[in-house]
Amino acid sequence: MSPKVSVVILNFNTSTLLEQLVPLVLDSDYPNLEVIIADNASTDNSVALCRSLFPQVRMIETGVNLGYAGGYNHVLKQVEADYYVLLNSDVEVPSHWLQPMVALAEAEADIAAIQPTILDYYHKSRFEYAGAAGGWIDRYGYPFCRGRVFHVLEEQQEQYANQADIFWASGAAMFIRASDFHAAGGFDQHFFAHMEEIDLCWRLQLAGKRIVFCPESSVYHMGGGTLSHQSAQKTYLNFRNGLLLLEKNLAEELRAKVILGRLFLDGIAAVKFILTGKLRHAWAIWRAHRYFHRNRRRFRPEHPVAATRLSGNYSGSIVWDFYLRGKRRFRDIVQH
Repeated sequence: MSPKVSVVILNFNTSTLLEQLVPLVLDSDYPNLEVIIADNASTDNSVALCRSLFPQVRMIETGVNLGYAGGYNHVLKQVEADYYVLLNSDVEVPSHWLQPMVALAEAEADIAAIQPTILDYYHKSRFEYAGAAGGWIDRYGYPFCRGRVFHVLEEQQEQYANQADIFWASGAAMFIRASDFHAAGGFDQHFFAHMEEIDLCWRLQLAGKRIVFCPESSVYHMGGGTLSHQSAQKTYLNFRNGLLLLEKNLAEELRAKVILGRLFLDGIAAVKFILTGKLRHAWAIWRAHRYFHRNRRRFRPEHPVAATRLSGNYSGSIVWDFYLRGKRRFRDIVQH
């Protein structure tokens, strides 16, 4: 019998998207599939609509908005499966998207998480911001992707058609072994939303597991379904969580120097926001730094972290490469 796969869609006030995209998930041609809608205390008609339109879908309600991290932690304790797929409500899937990832995970037991190719729903020949062809991270904790560096998105031209070990798999469409998710303790709920998947993947790699990009599977992401890219709250969470990520997972001998560099680069970003009139975003960075300085000690690991070379970890700075050296594409920055 095929391994059981539970596709879990965490929803907050996206009833229109669910009505449009859940039928495509249900049409997946994988034989042992469960589809779950986990509602994060929506205030629209999401729950009633799903109960009416999709009686075959299991509904789990959190009762309060726990964010991405807390919502999935709460729900996945109630889901028994061999593999989970954590799928955003704004993702379109083709029918044959699951089989390649299941086959890859079944063939290689040390793989904890897999990411499919993530393409832009509105421009299907272009990679999408949230994960593109697999996530990397630079020396200072700034995430980027094969196919996406900062805001520059590449066209999909088979340049990343190879299976590859990566640093992080996007939370927009993360295929993950259930046992590894629970063994790692799930997501860190302090992150609420943004970069919690990077933290989880970092911890999984430190535990000896692999994170892998699967080019044979593709999905199409709309993006900005919950928090717009223009949201100052998104800026706050990204900068705050980026610092917490380093505090939690860096080896002690690297932590102080790397975080000092990160704080300096964040300061430059704040100045840029000020000069371009985006004062709310500059204020969000200041709030993120204030939170970090007040709370950083409680995020430090209880046990020493070994300085281990991890997949998808770029030893340079993408800020330097992108803004000062004019390198706009992943392959210009990371030479293989």
